[in-house]
Amino acid sequence: MAQGELGQAYKDGEIIVTQGSRGREMYVILSGSAQVEIETDSAGRSVIATIAEGDFFGEMAVFQDRPRSATVRALGPTRVLAIDPQSLLRRIAQQPTLALRMLERMAQRVRDLNEAAARCTCGAGWRGAVDEG
Repeated sequence: MAQGELGQAYKDGEIIVTQGSRGREMYVILSGSAQVEIETDSAGRSVIATIAEGDFFGEMAVFQDRPRSATVRALGPTRVLAIDPQSLLRRIAQQPTLALRMLERMAQRVRDLNEAAARCTCGAGWRGAVDEG
């Protein structure tokens, strides 16, 4: 890393965080992009989002002490900044609108996932079975 550069550099395809691992940091993409993927028993690996410069991920680890819910993999050269819970809380205390912007982005992610779930054909069979019986 060149002197004065923030964050950690990742190469194309390199994993930044792994689903199921523990961690308390969240991350902000300083440059480049990454894909968010989940692994399920039924569907294998699925890419659920592509994120780019200025986006954040891993925020659930700051608020919940649970394993990471997704793997994030660099798409091309990518630089990310890790932010620990204490640093985030200090920054929010200094700039409260940061919390609002984060909540807005998190709400949009929930909305996007709800819309994707509504389009999922796997739910159609379940509703059909309930309607028949």
